Amino acid sequence: MTTMRRLLLVLLMLFAPAAAQAQGFDHGGWDALVKRHVVVVRGGASSQVRYDGMARDRAALKGYLASAAKVSRATFDGWSKPDQLAFLINVYNAATVDLVLTGYPGIASIRDLGSLIQGPWSKPVVSLFGKMVTLDNIEHDMIRGSGRYNDPRIHFAVNCASIGCPALATSAYRGATLNAQLEAATRAFLGDRTRNRVQGNGVAVSSIFKWYRGDFEKGWRGARSLPAFLALYGDRLGLSPAATAQAKAGKLSISYLDYDWRLNKAG
Repeated sequence: MTTMRRLLLVLLMLFAPAAAQAQGFDHGGWDALVKRHVVVVRGGASSQVRYDGMARDRAALKGYLASAAKVSRATFDGWSKPDQLAFLINVYNAATVDLVLTGYPGIASIRDLGSLIQGPWSKPVVSLFGKMVTLDNIEHDMIRGSGRYNDPRIHFAVNCASIGCPALATSAYRGATLNAQLEAATRAFLGDRTRNRVQGNGVAVSSIFKWYRGDFEKGWRGARSLPAFLALYGDRLGLSPAATAQAKAGKLSISYLDYDWRLNKAG
């Protein structure tokens, strides 16, 4: 081996870990699972999960979550914010599917996995950064409560395994394409007339907007009110130009639809 080749090899060994860290995490395992077992319905506005298939591939699902569990906090903090957020969304969604499989097919809703004193989202279900955490920890502490991301579109990406939820994506979220993926998920959800629609002189929208209203009023893309956020997607909601202008001014009448907690199973 020539001196030059030895030098190149040493440099590759030195910089490979940093390059891998910059690229984030390999979500190929989760990507393969959702491509195989998630079915798009209603023209892409929603999706259903073949939980029977997920159960057969549970070893692969467990393997993906085990790989995610090996990521240290220091490594995670070294990634770009889009890579971090994509990682947390994917782990949340994968852990949710795994949780459903603990009771499937004997459940009609993910809420059946909870109790009177503890919802399913409050159970420690997945190992992350060296400890067992709940789905609430991931969504409310690491994503919403961290102050790092402040992107309300995450509510259309994290999936609660229910018909009322935004679609579980048929591909893994990735840092390099995260903005486009979140935008597509948001537009698909807001274009679904079973969950968001013009009603009278205002709109009737998903209860997601009631539960997390504050997240939509923090100034993302200039929106300081829920009507102003909805105005950003007036075309998807079917708002007239006049109604969109009213919404921008914070004057849109809003009511909330009941949430469908039935399991989002295919077939």
